[in-house]
Amino acid sequence: MKLANGHYNRPLGRYTWWAQQRRYIRYMLREVSSLFIGIFSIVLVCGLYRLSQGEAEFNSWRETLWNNGFVLSIIVLLFALYHSVSWFSVTPKAMPLTFSGKRIAPEIIIAAHWLLWLLSSVFVWLVFIYGGVQ
Repeated sequence: MKLANGHYNRPLGRYTWWAQQRRYIRYMLREVSSLFIGIFSIVLVCGLYRLSQGEAEFNSWRETLWNNGFVLSIIVLLFALYHSVSWFSVTPKAMPLTFSGKRIAPEIIIAAHWLLWLLSSVFVWLVFIYGGVQ
């Protein structure tokens, strides 16, 4: 479409603008991943509610989740991993840090995020393995 000033303005699809470039596709995947994680969070809150109703109700919820929600769990895990990896790579741009007036290198920020993720995962694993009810 030619504008009044003589410049050409390429029309974009109203609902498919994000499919034009690979970085937009990755961005939209990261945004869609939050929907799946939100749905799974609601499923887990329902599990907490069933747990408050007693062991039998919780076990029936767990069986239902295992039989019917296994695919959802795998999809959510994959989206959570993608979301984390993509967010860690974007963090230095979204949150530039300075120390003593100098910007911290993006590699250090990304490495710090990976290290904290690893340490928190190990902590949760240790609590799960050794901190459970005997």
